[in-house]
Amino acid sequence: MPTNPSKPSAHLHVCPLADVHDTIVRSGAAHLITVINRQTMLETPALIAPERHLKIAVNDINTPQDGLVHPSAEHVDQVIAFARTWDRSGPMVVHCWAGISRSTAAAFISLCTLNRPGTEHDIAQAIRSGSATATPNRLMVALADAALQRNGRMIEAVHRIGQGQMAMSGTPFAITSHFD
Repeated sequence: MPTNPSKPSAHLHVCPLADVHDTIVRSGAAHLITVINRQTMLETPALIAPERHLKIAVNDINTPQDGLVHPSAEHVDQVIAFARTWDRSGPMVVHCWAGISRSTAAAFISLCTLNRPGTEHDIAQAIRSGSATATPNRLMVALADAALQRNGRMIEAVHRIGQGQMAMSGTPFAITSHFD
């Protein structure tokens, strides 16, 4: 069950690249995760301190392909380490090109990192409730499941919410950062 009323409930916002600036301004976020290919990497917005902006340069693929960068354990470890620096005293924004796959995977990984084992299904369901198009990148999720020693629970949670509706771009959404 999400949220514990005794804890501050900073939200994690997910959006496509086109909505990053407005989402940062509207939410007041001080932390940002960018998961996008190297050619379209976002410069750190003026409202975000450089040390609070994680940049992961990967393509949205689940298997290696010539000329593209697939998500690796190192990339996922960077997301996990960055999530651990977010004290949840304020919002965080996560984005990719479309706000559908890499960003929802990074959001899921971040929230699983910060919440106890056993909350994976609730977190995945909150992502699905927030976005009908969310389709977390399965390679990123599988790598995080191993890194966080979740014994397949992250993989199963994403499998259970299924693929999101097809879309060219997702709609920005926000979910709580605390799950009990």
